Amino acid sequence: MNNIIGLLIIAAGSFGQSSSYVPINKVKDWSWESFWLVQGIFAWIVFPLAGAFLAVPEGASLWQILTSDPEAALTAMGYGVLWGVGGLTFGLSMRYLGVAMGQSISLGTCAAFGTLFPAIAAGTDLFHGDGLILLLGVCITIAGIAVIGYAGSLRSKNLSSEQKSRAVKEFALTKGLAVALLAGVMSACFALGLAAGPVVEDSPALFKTLPATFLVTIGGFLTNAAYCLFQNARHRTFSDYARTAVLPGNLFFCALAGLLWYTQFFGLGIGTGFFDRDSVLYAFAWCILMSLNVAFSNVWGLILKEWKGVTAKTAAVLVAGLAILIFSLVFPNLF
Repeated sequence: MNNIIGLLIIAAGSFGQSSSYVPINKVKDWSWESFWLVQGIFAWIVFPLAGAFLAVPEGASLWQILTSDPEAALTAMGYGVLWGVGGLTFGLSMRYLGVAMGQSISLGTCAAFGTLFPAIAAGTDLFHGDGLILLLGVCITIAGIAVIGYAGSLRSKNLSSEQKSRAVKEFALTKGLAVALLAGVMSACFALGLAAGPVVEDSPALFKTLPATFLVTIGGFLTNAAYCLFQNARHRTFSDYARTAVLPGNLFFCALAGLLWYTQFFGLGIGTGFFDRDSVLYAFAWCILMSLNVAFSNVWGLILKEWKGVTAKTAAVLVAGLAILIFSLVFPNLF
């Protein structure tokens, strides 16, 4: 029962993350770099900070927790800087491929590397016992992502230039795939940052990872803020922030997007608290989160009509890829 509760909580957080890019479509008269920076303030600073306070034991302070192990804190932030590159290119992947395909490729790659990197760092034998189950689960996830990617390539071939433009204004398959793969590899550093961050032994089990999450997102914010401010200067778009007519609405939608984005890691921290720390399911939790993100992002892709006009074959391939991803979620529970 605890495993089911944990999975449901992770699924709820995943749905929030996959929905986070919908409010961004409501942002008006701002350049890409402007809304990406503002939503990042909420997604990577405001809400992770609020979540980190939940892990503070009575009589302690968040500052004490974050500085209790300076080396661990700096390592987590360093991985966050690398993850920030992934977060930045993640946004670009959806710009060129759309919500469905962009998230599928990026998150699928992130799922594989984000699960295997910590396991390898911990000395897990991936060819025997629980390690082999973990490796097989990751392989199933990659297979599902590959099938979804194939569906995306079929869509690209079958749609006219006009149809592509209506679905995704800046659709560019080759550029998008390169950016999405880079985003996935670099985004896996988030999982490494969580593993390297300080552990709060006295905090409730459900909130233990939230301070480390905050440290990682700080690092990621630094990367994204530097790039966005550079683009503001380059494109002369600092005036976006002074457009008072659209400022209240844009701030609201950026805050909503940031909150929804953060729910994935809040849900991951809460959900894994219900798992046995020595179980395969616990080690596979990152892969589960990313798989669910892919599944829900494709649901949004269907809602947003990004797959409108594709052939029956393309639709069948997409459904098959989603089915493989769903199977990857239950695979660790079969043993």
